[in-house]
Amino acid sequence: MNPYAAVLAVISITLLAVSLSRVNKTKTKADYLVAGRSLPAFVLIFTLLSSWIGSGSLLGGAENAYKHGFAALWQSAGGWAGLILIYFIAPRARKFAQFTIPDLLEARYNQTARVLGVIAILFTYTAITSYQFIGGGDILHLVFPELITADLGKYIIAAFVIVFTAIAGMSSVAYMDVVIGLLATAALLGSLPVLIHLAGGLSGIHNALPATHFQVLGDLTLAQGLELFLPTCLLMLGNQSMYQKFFSARSEKDASRSVIGWFIGAVILEVAIAAIAVTGSALFPTGEVHAHPREILAYTGMNALPKWLGIFLVGAIFAKIISTANNYLFSPATNLVNDVFVRYIARDASNKRILIVSRLMVVLLGLWALYQSLHTESVLKKSLYAYTIYSAALTPVILAAFFWKRTTATAAVISIALGTLVTITWDSAFIHTHLPAILTDRDAIFPALLTSLFSLVLVSLITPPPSASQLAPFA
Repeated sequence: MNPYAAVLAVISITLLAVSLSRVNKTKTKADYLVAGRSLPAFVLIFTLLSSWIGSGSLLGGAENAYKHGFAALWQSAGGWAGLILIYFIAPRARKFAQFTIPDLLEARYNQTARVLGVIAILFTYTAITSYQFIGGGDILHLVFPELITADLGKYIIAAFVIVFTAIAGMSSVAYMDVVIGLLATAALLGSLPVLIHLAGGLSGIHNALPATHFQVLGDLTLAQGLELFLPTCLLMLGNQSMYQKFFSARSEKDASRSVIGWFIGAVILEVAIAAIAVTGSALFPTGEVHAHPREILAYTGMNALPKWLGIFLVGAIFAKIISTANNYLFSPATNLVNDVFVRYIARDASNKRILIVSRLMVVLLGLWALYQSLHTESVLKKSLYAYTIYSAALTPVILAAFFWKRTTATAAVISIALGTLVTITWDSAFIHTHLPAILTDRDAIFPALLTSLFSLVLVSLITPPPSASQLAPFA
Protein backbone atom coordinates (compact mmCIF):
# COMPACT_ATOMS: atom_id res chain seq x y z
CA MET A 1 0.00 0.00 0.00
CA ASN A 2 1.21 3.51 -0.81
CA PRO A 3 2.38 4.81 2.62
CA TYR A 4 1.57 8.42 1.64
CA ALA A 5 -1.97 7.36 0.81
CA ALA A 6 -2.23 5.62 4.18
CA VAL A 7 -1.18 8.76 6.04
CA LEU A 8 -3.58 10.97 4.08
CA ALA A 9 -6.37 8.49 4.85
CA VAL A 10 -5.53 8.50 8.58
CA ILE A 11 -5.48 12.32 8.62
CA SER A 12 -8.80 12.50 6.79
CA ILE A 13 -10.48 10.01 9.13
CA THR A 14 -9.07 11.80 12.19
CA LEU A 15 -10.32 15.18 11.02
CA LEU A 16 -13.72 13.70 10.22
CA ALA A 17 -13.91 12.16 13.69
CA VAL A 18 -13.05 15.49 15.35
CA SER A 19 -15.64 17.24 13.22
CA LEU A 20 -18.38 14.70 13.94
CA SER A 21 -17.62 14.88 17.66
CA ARG A 22 -18.77 18.51 17.64
CA VAL A 23 -22.09 17.96 15.81
CA ASN A 24 -24.20 17.28 18.91
CA LYS A 25 -22.84 20.47 20.49
CA THR A 26 -23.94 22.60 17.53
CA LYS A 27 -27.57 23.49 18.12
CA THR A 28 -27.87 27.27 17.76
CA LYS A 29 -26.73 30.05 15.45
CA ALA A 30 -24.08 31.10 17.99
CA ASP A 31 -22.81 27.50 18.26
CA TYR A 32 -22.40 27.24 14.49
CA LEU A 33 -21.03 30.70 13.73
CA VAL A 34 -18.87 31.47 16.81
CA ALA A 35 -18.59 28.14 18.71
CA GLY A 36 -20.92 29.41 21.44
CA ARG A 37 -18.26 32.02 22.37
CA SER A 38 -16.44 29.33 24.34
CA LEU A 39 -12.95 28.95 22.81
CA PRO A 40 -10.02 29.13 25.29
CA ALA A 41 -6.68 30.76 24.38
CA PHE A 42 -4.97 27.43 23.62
CA VAL A 43 -7.56 26.51 20.98
CA LEU A 44 -7.61 30.05 19.60
CA ILE A 45 -3.83 30.04 19.06
CA PHE A 46 -3.93 26.94 16.89
CA THR A 47 -7.07 27.82 14.96
CA LEU A 48 -5.69 31.32 14.20
CA LEU A 49 -2.34 29.87 13.18
CA SER A 50 -3.90 27.14 11.05
CA SER A 51 -6.23 29.52 9.25
CA TRP A 52 -3.39 31.94 8.50
CA ILE A 53 -0.74 29.52 7.24
CA GLY A 54 -2.20 27.66 4.27
CA SER A 55 -1.51 27.45 0.57
CA GLY A 56 -0.58 31.14 0.46
CA SER A 57 2.47 30.26 2.57
CA LEU A 58 2.95 26.58 1.75
CA LEU A 59 2.64 27.04 -2.02
CA GLY A 60 2.82 30.74 -2.93
CA GLY A 61 5.36 31.72 -0.28
CA ALA A 62 7.40 28.57 -0.86
CA GLU A 63 7.42 29.21 -4.63
CA ASN A 64 8.66 32.74 -3.97
CA ALA A 65 11.41 31.45 -1.64
CA TYR A 66 12.47 28.81 -4.18
CA LYS A 67 12.90 31.55 -6.82
CA HIS A 68 14.10 34.51 -4.73
CA GLY A 69 15.37 33.15 -1.42
CA PHE A 70 14.65 34.64 1.99
CA ALA A 71 13.41 37.89 0.41
CA ALA A 72 10.11 35.97 0.14
CA LEU A 73 9.71 36.65 3.87
CA TRP A 74 8.63 40.19 3.01
CA GLN A 75 5.21 38.64 2.48
CA SER A 76 5.28 36.90 5.86
CA ALA A 77 6.67 39.97 7.61
CA GLY A 78 3.56 41.90 6.62
CA GLY A 79 1.53 39.48 8.72
CA TRP A 80 3.93 39.74 11.65
CA ALA A 81 3.70 43.54 11.62
CA GLY A 82 -0.07 43.32 11.53
CA LEU A 83 -0.11 41.00 14.53
CA ILE A 84 1.64 43.58 16.70
CA LEU A 85 -1.28 45.99 16.24
CA ILE A 86 -3.83 43.18 16.49
CA TYR A 87 -2.75 42.54 20.07
CA PHE A 88 -4.46 45.82 20.99
CA ILE A 89 -7.50 45.18 18.77
CA ALA A 90 -8.30 41.65 20.00
CA PRO A 91 -9.91 42.53 23.36
CA ARG A 92 -11.96 45.31 21.73
CA ALA A 93 -13.19 42.87 19.09
CA ARG A 94 -14.23 40.33 21.76
CA LYS A 95 -15.99 43.07 23.70
CA PHE A 96 -17.96 44.00 20.57
CA ALA A 97 -18.94 40.28 20.31
CA GLN A 98 -20.91 40.05 17.10
CA PHE A 99 -20.74 37.38 14.39
CA THR A 100 -19.10 38.91 11.29
CA ILE A 101 -17.20 41.94 10.00
CA PRO A 102 -20.34 43.27 8.23
CA ASP A 103 -22.02 43.27 11.67
CA LEU A 104 -19.27 45.62 12.75
CA LEU A 105 -19.61 47.75 9.60
CA GLU A 106 -23.34 48.28 10.07
CA ALA A 107 -23.02 49.02 13.79
CA ARG A 108 -20.34 51.66 13.14
CA TYR A 109 -21.46 52.92 9.72
CA ASN A 110 -24.67 51.81 7.95
CA GLN A 111 -26.43 49.04 6.01
CA THR A 112 -24.77 49.97 2.72
CA ALA A 113 -21.35 49.48 4.27
CA ARG A 114 -22.54 46.09 5.49
CA VAL A 115 -23.64 44.97 2.01
CA LEU A 116 -20.48 46.22 0.30
CA GLY A 117 -18.45 44.48 2.99
CA VAL A 118 -20.19 41.19 2.21
CA ILE A 119 -19.36 41.59 -1.50
CA ALA A 120 -15.67 42.31 -0.82
CA ILE A 121 -15.41 39.35 1.56
CA LEU A 122 -17.03 36.98 -0.94
CA PHE A 123 -14.51 37.98 -3.64
CA THR A 124 -11.57 37.63 -1.25
CA TYR A 125 -12.40 34.51 0.69
CA THR A 126 -13.59 32.34 -2.18
CA ALA A 127 -10.38 33.29 -4.03
CA ILE A 128 -8.33 32.20 -1.00
CA THR A 129 -10.33 28.96 -0.73
CA SER A 130 -9.76 28.29 -4.44
CA TYR A 131 -6.01 28.09 -4.15
CA GLN A 132 -6.28 25.79 -1.15
CA PHE A 133 -8.06 23.42 -3.54
CA ILE A 134 -5.14 23.85 -5.95
CA GLY A 135 -2.65 22.98 -3.21
CA GLY A 136 -4.57 19.92 -2.11
CA GLY A 137 -4.96 18.80 -5.72
CA ASP A 138 -1.21 19.16 -6.28
CA ILE A 139 -0.46 16.91 -3.31
CA LEU A 140 -2.92 14.23 -4.43
CA HIS A 141 -1.33 14.32 -7.89
CA LEU A 142 2.17 13.95 -6.40
CA VAL A 143 1.05 11.00 -4.26
CA PHE A 144 -0.99 9.33 -7.06
CA PRO A 145 0.68 10.59 -10.27
CA GLU A 146 -0.87 7.96 -12.54
CA LEU A 147 -4.28 7.86 -10.92
CA ILE A 148 -5.19 11.46 -10.01
CA THR A 149 -4.55 14.50 -12.19
CA ALA A 150 -4.08 17.89 -10.54
CA ASP A 151 -7.58 18.94 -11.69
CA LEU A 152 -9.22 15.75 -10.43
CA GLY A 153 -7.41 16.36 -7.14
CA LYS A 154 -9.09 19.76 -6.91
CA TYR A 155 -12.52 18.13 -7.20
CA ILE A 156 -11.68 15.58 -4.51
CA ILE A 157 -10.32 18.20 -2.10
CA ALA A 158 -13.28 20.51 -2.74
CA ALA A 159 -15.75 17.73 -1.88
CA PHE A 160 -13.76 16.84 1.23
CA VAL A 161 -13.56 20.44 2.48
CA ILE A 162 -17.21 21.21 1.77
CA VAL A 163 -18.37 18.20 3.81
CA PHE A 164 -16.04 18.96 6.73
CA THR A 165 -16.92 22.64 6.84
CA ALA A 166 -20.66 22.07 6.65
CA ILE A 167 -20.82 19.57 9.49
CA ALA A 168 -20.37 21.62 12.66
CA GLY A 169 -19.27 25.14 11.74
CA MET A 170 -16.80 27.12 13.86
CA SER A 171 -16.61 24.52 16.60
CA SER A 172 -15.62 21.86 14.08
CA VAL A 173 -13.10 24.14 12.38
CA ALA A 174 -11.46 25.33 15.61
CA TYR A 175 -10.93 21.93 17.22
CA MET A 176 -9.66 20.35 13.98
CA ASP A 177 -7.14 23.19 13.83
CA VAL A 178 -5.61 22.17 17.17
CA VAL A 179 -4.80 18.71 15.77
CA ILE A 180 -3.54 20.17 12.48
CA GLY A 181 -1.47 22.91 14.12
CA LEU A 182 0.40 20.47 16.34
CA LEU A 183 1.01 18.12 13.40
CA ALA A 184 2.29 20.88 11.08
CA THR A 185 4.57 22.40 13.72
CA ALA A 186 6.24 19.07 14.48
CA ALA A 187 6.62 18.15 10.79
CA LEU A 188 8.11 21.46 9.61
CA LEU A 189 10.52 21.88 12.52
CA GLY A 190 11.54 18.23 12.39
CA SER A 191 12.20 18.26 8.63
CA LEU A 192 14.29 21.43 8.39
CA PRO A 193 17.51 20.30 10.16
CA VAL A 194 17.48 16.98 8.27
CA LEU A 195 17.20 18.79 4.92
CA ILE A 196 19.97 21.23 5.83
CA HIS A 197 22.22 18.27 6.63
CA LEU A 198 21.33 16.54 3.33
CA ALA A 199 22.16 19.74 1.41
CA GLY A 200 25.68 19.84 2.87
CA GLY A 201 24.96 22.13 5.80
CA LEU A 202 24.56 25.89 5.71
CA SER A 203 27.80 26.29 3.76
CA GLY A 204 26.63 23.83 1.12
CA ILE A 205 23.36 25.72 0.67
CA HIS A 206 25.19 29.06 0.40
CA ASN A 207 27.57 27.66 -2.21
CA ALA A 208 24.74 26.18 -4.30
CA LEU A 209 22.62 29.34 -4.52
CA PRO A 210 23.05 32.97 -5.60
CA ALA A 211 24.11 35.40 -2.89
CA THR A 212 20.86 37.30 -3.39
CA HIS A 213 18.95 34.37 -1.87
CA PHE A 214 20.32 35.40 1.54
CA GLN A 215 19.92 39.20 1.30
CA VAL A 216 17.10 41.28 2.77
CA LEU A 217 15.70 42.33 -0.60
CA GLY A 218 17.45 39.69 -2.66
CA ASP A 219 16.81 40.31 -6.34
CA LEU A 220 13.64 42.28 -5.58
CA THR A 221 13.29 46.06 -5.62
CA LEU A 222 11.97 47.87 -2.55
CA ALA A 223 8.68 48.46 -4.39
CA GLN A 224 8.35 44.71 -5.08
CA GLY A 225 9.08 43.97 -1.44
CA LEU A 226 6.35 46.36 -0.36
CA GLU A 227 3.95 44.79 -2.86
CA LEU A 228 4.42 41.57 -0.90
CA PHE A 229 4.41 43.22 2.54
CA LEU A 230 1.43 45.58 2.34
CA PRO A 231 -1.36 43.25 1.12
CA THR A 232 -0.42 40.66 3.75
CA CYS A 233 -0.18 43.22 6.54
CA LEU A 234 -3.51 44.81 5.69
CA LEU A 235 -5.28 41.49 5.19
CA MET A 236 -4.06 40.47 8.64
CA LEU A 237 -5.38 43.68 10.22
CA GLY A 238 -8.85 43.30 8.73
CA ASN A 239 -9.11 39.51 8.42
CA GLN A 240 -12.73 38.49 9.08
CA SER A 241 -11.74 34.91 9.91
CA MET A 242 -9.53 36.33 12.67
CA TYR A 243 -12.26 38.57 14.06
CA GLN A 244 -14.69 35.66 14.08
CA LYS A 245 -12.21 33.73 16.20
CA PHE A 246 -11.99 36.68 18.58
CA PHE A 247 -15.81 36.83 18.67
CA SER A 248 -15.64 33.10 19.56
CA ALA A 249 -13.22 33.62 22.46
CA ARG A 250 -14.24 32.69 25.98
CA SER A 251 -13.13 36.12 27.24
CA GLU A 252 -11.26 39.29 26.28
CA LYS A 253 -8.18 37.96 28.11
CA ASP A 254 -8.24 34.75 26.05
CA ALA A 255 -8.42 36.83 22.86
CA SER A 256 -5.35 38.88 23.85
CA ARG A 257 -3.32 35.86 24.97
CA SER A 258 -4.04 34.04 21.74
CA VAL A 259 -2.39 36.81 19.69
CA ILE A 260 0.92 36.35 21.55
CA GLY A 261 0.98 32.63 20.78
CA TRP A 262 -0.14 33.27 17.21
CA PHE A 263 2.70 35.75 16.63
CA ILE A 264 5.36 33.38 17.97
CA GLY A 265 3.98 30.47 15.96
CA ALA A 266 3.65 32.46 12.74
CA VAL A 267 7.25 33.71 12.86
CA ILE A 268 8.67 30.25 13.59
CA LEU A 269 6.60 28.37 10.99
CA GLU A 270 6.88 30.90 8.16
CA VAL A 271 10.65 31.15 8.57
CA ALA A 272 10.79 27.34 8.57
CA ILE A 273 8.70 27.18 5.37
CA ALA A 274 11.00 29.68 3.60
CA ALA A 275 14.10 27.84 4.84
CA ILE A 276 12.82 24.47 3.60
CA ALA A 277 11.99 25.99 0.19
CA VAL A 278 15.44 27.62 -0.05
CA THR A 279 17.09 24.34 0.94
CA GLY A 280 14.91 22.60 -1.64
CA SER A 281 16.14 25.00 -4.32
CA ALA A 282 19.72 23.97 -3.47
CA LEU A 283 18.83 20.28 -3.61
CA PHE A 284 16.64 20.48 -6.73
CA PRO A 285 17.74 23.44 -8.88
CA THR A 286 16.45 21.79 -12.06
CA GLY A 287 14.05 19.08 -13.08
CA GLU A 288 10.35 18.53 -12.54
CA VAL A 289 9.92 20.82 -9.53
CA HIS A 290 11.73 23.69 -11.27
CA ALA A 291 8.77 23.91 -13.64
CA HIS A 292 6.28 23.74 -10.74
CA PRO A 293 8.07 25.46 -7.83
CA ARG A 294 4.91 25.85 -5.75
CA GLU A 295 5.21 22.09 -5.06
CA ILE A 296 8.72 22.39 -3.57
CA LEU A 297 7.78 21.52 0.04
CA ALA A 298 5.89 18.34 -0.79
CA TYR A 299 8.36 17.42 -3.55
CA THR A 300 11.28 17.82 -1.14
CA GLY A 301 9.52 15.69 1.43
CA MET A 302 8.93 12.89 -1.07
CA ASN A 303 12.32 12.99 -2.80
CA ALA A 304 14.90 14.07 -0.19
CA LEU A 305 13.80 13.21 3.33
CA PRO A 306 13.90 9.74 4.90
CA LYS A 307 10.64 8.10 3.93
CA TRP A 308 8.97 8.20 7.34
CA LEU A 309 9.75 11.90 7.78
CA GLY A 310 8.75 12.72 4.20
CA ILE A 311 5.40 11.05 4.76
CA PHE A 312 4.95 13.05 7.95
CA LEU A 313 5.75 16.34 6.17
CA VAL A 314 3.46 15.67 3.18
CA GLY A 315 0.65 14.69 5.54
CA ALA A 316 1.12 17.86 7.57
CA ILE A 317 1.06 20.06 4.46
CA PHE A 318 -2.10 18.30 3.29
CA ALA A 319 -3.78 18.79 6.66
CA LYS A 320 -2.72 22.45 6.79
CA ILE A 321 -4.24 23.15 3.39
CA ILE A 322 -7.48 21.44 4.44
CA SER A 323 -7.56 23.57 7.59
CA THR A 324 -7.14 26.85 5.74
CA ALA A 325 -9.73 25.86 3.15
CA ASN A 326 -12.19 25.07 5.96
CA ASN A 327 -11.64 28.45 7.57
CA TYR A 328 -11.90 30.55 4.43
CA LEU A 329 -14.91 28.67 3.10
CA PHE A 330 -16.76 28.85 6.40
CA SER A 331 -16.22 32.59 6.84
CA PRO A 332 -18.07 33.92 3.75
CA ALA A 333 -20.83 31.37 4.31
CA THR A 334 -21.51 33.04 7.66
CA ASN A 335 -21.78 36.37 5.82
CA LEU A 336 -24.47 35.12 3.49
CA VAL A 337 -26.37 33.62 6.42
CA ASN A 338 -25.94 36.32 9.05
CA ASP A 339 -25.65 39.41 6.86
CA VAL A 340 -28.11 38.56 4.09
CA PHE A 341 -30.45 35.68 5.01
CA VAL A 342 -31.11 36.54 8.66
CA ARG A 343 -30.76 40.29 8.18
CA TYR A 344 -32.99 40.76 5.13
CA ILE A 345 -34.86 37.55 4.24
CA ALA A 346 -35.86 35.66 7.41
CA ARG A 347 -35.31 37.74 10.54
CA ASP A 348 -37.27 35.29 12.70
CA ALA A 349 -35.80 32.08 11.28
CA SER A 350 -35.42 29.23 13.75
CA ASN A 351 -32.01 27.89 14.71
CA LYS A 352 -32.75 24.70 12.76
CA ARG A 353 -33.53 26.65 9.60
CA ILE A 354 -30.43 28.83 10.01
CA LEU A 355 -28.23 25.72 10.34
CA ILE A 356 -29.73 24.22 7.17
CA VAL A 357 -29.19 27.43 5.19
CA SER A 358 -25.65 27.77 6.61
CA ARG A 359 -24.70 24.36 5.31
CA LEU A 360 -26.27 25.09 1.94
CA MET A 361 -24.21 28.27 1.66
CA VAL A 362 -21.04 26.30 2.40
CA VAL A 363 -21.85 23.98 -0.52
CA LEU A 364 -22.62 26.80 -2.98
CA LEU A 365 -19.54 28.86 -2.09
CA GLY A 366 -17.40 25.74 -2.20
CA LEU A 367 -18.53 25.11 -5.77
CA TRP A 368 -17.74 28.71 -6.71
CA ALA A 369 -14.26 28.40 -5.20
CA LEU A 370 -13.76 25.14 -7.12
CA TYR A 371 -14.66 26.90 -10.38
CA GLN A 372 -12.06 29.59 -9.64
CA SER A 373 -9.40 26.98 -8.84
CA LEU A 374 -9.88 25.40 -12.26
CA HIS A 375 -9.04 28.73 -13.92
CA THR A 376 -6.03 29.82 -11.82
CA GLU A 377 -2.43 29.50 -12.99
CA SER A 378 -0.38 31.14 -10.21
CA VAL A 379 -1.15 30.65 -6.53
CA LEU A 380 1.12 33.57 -5.61
CA LYS A 381 -0.63 35.95 -8.01
CA LYS A 382 -4.08 34.77 -6.90
CA SER A 383 -3.19 35.19 -3.24
CA LEU A 384 -1.92 38.74 -3.74
CA TYR A 385 -5.09 39.59 -5.70
CA ALA A 386 -7.28 38.27 -2.89
CA TYR A 387 -5.24 40.04 -0.22
CA THR A 388 -5.40 43.34 -2.12
CA ILE A 389 -9.19 43.35 -2.44
CA TYR A 390 -9.52 42.95 1.30
CA SER A 391 -6.64 45.26 2.15
CA ALA A 392 -7.95 48.17 0.11
CA ALA A 393 -11.68 47.69 0.56
CA LEU A 394 -12.12 46.68 4.19
CA THR A 395 -9.02 47.03 6.36
CA PRO A 396 -9.00 50.87 6.36
CA VAL A 397 -12.65 51.15 7.45
CA ILE A 398 -12.30 48.34 10.02
CA LEU A 399 -9.30 50.00 11.67
CA ALA A 400 -11.00 53.38 11.50
CA ALA A 401 -13.99 51.90 13.37
CA PHE A 402 -11.71 51.17 16.33
CA PHE A 403 -9.22 54.03 16.14
CA TRP A 404 -10.69 57.13 14.39
CA LYS A 405 -13.92 58.50 15.79
CA ARG A 406 -14.27 61.08 13.00
CA THR A 407 -14.84 58.44 10.29
CA THR A 408 -18.31 58.79 8.75
CA ALA A 409 -20.67 56.28 7.17
CA THR A 410 -20.57 58.02 3.77
CA ALA A 411 -16.78 57.93 3.76
CA ALA A 412 -16.73 54.23 4.66
CA VAL A 413 -19.13 53.33 1.86
CA ILE A 414 -17.12 55.26 -0.74
CA SER A 415 -13.83 53.84 0.55
CA ILE A 416 -15.05 50.22 0.35
CA ALA A 417 -16.55 50.71 -3.11
CA LEU A 418 -13.49 52.44 -4.59
CA GLY A 419 -10.99 50.04 -3.01
CA THR A 420 -12.84 47.05 -4.49
CA LEU A 421 -13.35 48.72 -7.89
CA VAL A 422 -9.72 49.74 -8.36
CA THR A 423 -8.45 46.27 -7.41
CA ILE A 424 -10.68 44.26 -9.75
CA THR A 425 -10.18 46.65 -12.70
CA TRP A 426 -6.46 47.41 -12.34
CA ASP A 427 -5.32 44.72 -14.77
CA SER A 428 -8.02 45.51 -17.34
CA ALA A 429 -7.26 46.63 -20.88
CA PHE A 430 -8.95 49.98 -20.21
CA ILE A 431 -6.56 50.85 -17.38
CA HIS A 432 -3.50 49.74 -19.32
CA THR A 433 -4.60 51.80 -22.34
CA HIS A 434 -5.29 55.06 -20.50
CA LEU A 435 -2.54 55.14 -17.86
CA PRO A 436 1.26 55.27 -18.30
CA ALA A 437 3.27 52.07 -17.94
CA ILE A 438 5.10 53.41 -14.88
CA LEU A 439 1.78 53.11 -13.02
CA THR A 440 0.26 50.01 -14.60
CA ASP A 441 3.45 47.99 -14.06
CA ARG A 442 2.88 48.25 -10.31
CA ASP A 443 0.71 45.85 -8.34
CA ALA A 444 -2.87 46.99 -7.58
CA ILE A 445 -2.15 47.40 -3.86
CA PHE A 446 -0.66 50.90 -4.22
CA PRO A 447 -3.42 52.58 -6.30
CA ALA A 448 -6.23 50.68 -4.57
CA LEU A 449 -5.02 51.41 -1.03
CA LEU A 450 -4.21 55.07 -1.73
CA THR A 451 -7.61 55.60 -3.35
CA SER A 452 -9.37 53.93 -0.43
CA LEU A 453 -7.47 55.88 2.24
CA PHE A 454 -7.72 59.23 0.46
CA SER A 455 -11.49 58.92 0.01
CA LEU A 456 -11.95 57.71 3.60
CA VAL A 457 -10.12 60.70 5.09
CA LEU A 458 -11.39 63.38 2.69
CA VAL A 459 -15.05 62.41 2.77
CA SER A 460 -14.97 61.99 6.57
CA LEU A 461 -13.66 65.52 6.98
CA ILE A 462 -16.30 67.13 4.72
CA THR A 463 -19.34 65.21 6.05
CA PRO A 464 -21.05 65.52 9.46
CA PRO A 465 -19.37 63.49 12.26
CA PRO A 466 -20.96 60.22 13.45
CA SER A 467 -23.50 60.18 16.26
CA ALA A 468 -22.73 59.10 19.81
CA SER A 469 -24.82 55.92 19.30
CA GLN A 470 -22.61 54.87 16.38
CA LEU A 471 -19.48 55.31 18.48
CA ALA A 472 -20.78 53.70 21.69
CA PRO A 473 -20.02 50.02 20.83
CA PHE A 474 -16.39 50.92 20.04
CA ALA A 475 -15.63 53.06 23.07
